[in-house]
Amino acid sequence: MIFNLFENKKTRTIQVGKLGRFSFPPGWYVYTGSAFGPGGLASRVGRHFKQEKKCRWHIDYLSTRLTVTRAWYTTSAERLECQWAKHFFDLGGTIPAKGFGASDCQCETHLFFFPACPSLSDFQNLTAPVPLYSLWAK
Repeated sequence: MIFNLFENKKTRTIQVGKLGRFSFPPGWYVYTGSAFGPGGLASRVGRHFKQEKKCRWHIDYLSTRLTVTRAWYTTSAERLECQWAKHFFDLGGTIPAKGFGASDCQCETHLFFFPACPSLSDFQNLTAPVPLYSLWAK
């Protein structure tokens, strides 16, 4: 499981593949997704932190335009991204792009907007007892 935190300092309009064109106002964006694919967690984190890449997934369109400031992650073998996406609503997150990152599930989105940076400790309180760790971008 991985959560990417993006800081956006100005309003941007971004075409997100076939999903559509969306306006992203200044603030913080949190994306939740799995890291179970080839290469696992290290590969997924590396891809999300890299800005130069071919866009294949919704998150690629965002990560090539906004700066990933950090990633929260867990090494749990459970698929928790849909369950944890609901927790971002509990923290006050809103939906900036309906369907973002959720084309293979029933969630409204896997991307959430916050006017201020959400707190890892607040999120951990909702997800206990699964531990979360933080990586900062260089």
